[in-house]
Amino acid sequence: MANTTSRNCILINGTMGIGKTTVCRELMQLLPQSVFLDGDWCWYSHPFTVTDRTKQVVMENIGFMLQNFLQCPDYQNIIFCWVMDHQEILDEVISRIQPSLGNTKLHCITLTADADSLLCRLNKDIENSVRSADILERSLNRLPLYDCLPTHHLDTSILTPHQAAKKILNLIEQ
Repeated sequence: MANTTSRNCILINGTMGIGKTTVCRELMQLLPQSVFLDGDWCWYSHPFTVTDRTKQVVMENIGFMLQNFLQCPDYQNIIFCWVMDHQEILDEVISRIQPSLGNTKLHCITLTADADSLLCRLNKDIENSVRSADILERSLNRLPLYDCLPTHHLDTSILTPHQAAKKILNLIEQ
């Protein structure tokens, strides 16, 4: 069980299909008084439109949601995941929550996997009609972008989501 005397804000990034959502759901079950937010929820629209204005709205909503949970004393662990593939995106999310962090420990973790493992996961999603085939190239092309981010990197190639969540738990308890 996690240390119950400290608060944690855990930002988890990685390319599409790497397992962020599934790992975060597992992590939420391992951490006391936890809440899980997925940045994709702020992009869930039809049609999916990426413009400067929609990017601004999404960032504002993410910042607002995270700040509200950080300011609520009933939550000890705030878990957030999103496809934050550039340092600028990660920096903007952090800058929006910085005033609300207080004594909360911030943990930035990147989930990675080798290309074959990622392709296997994505193909399963495609077979199950969870994703469309165009995700393969887009996700693989983004995979190297995470290598240069100054975060804790966790290779999930041979890990189950529960095993990955346990490793994250160990990281934040250090």
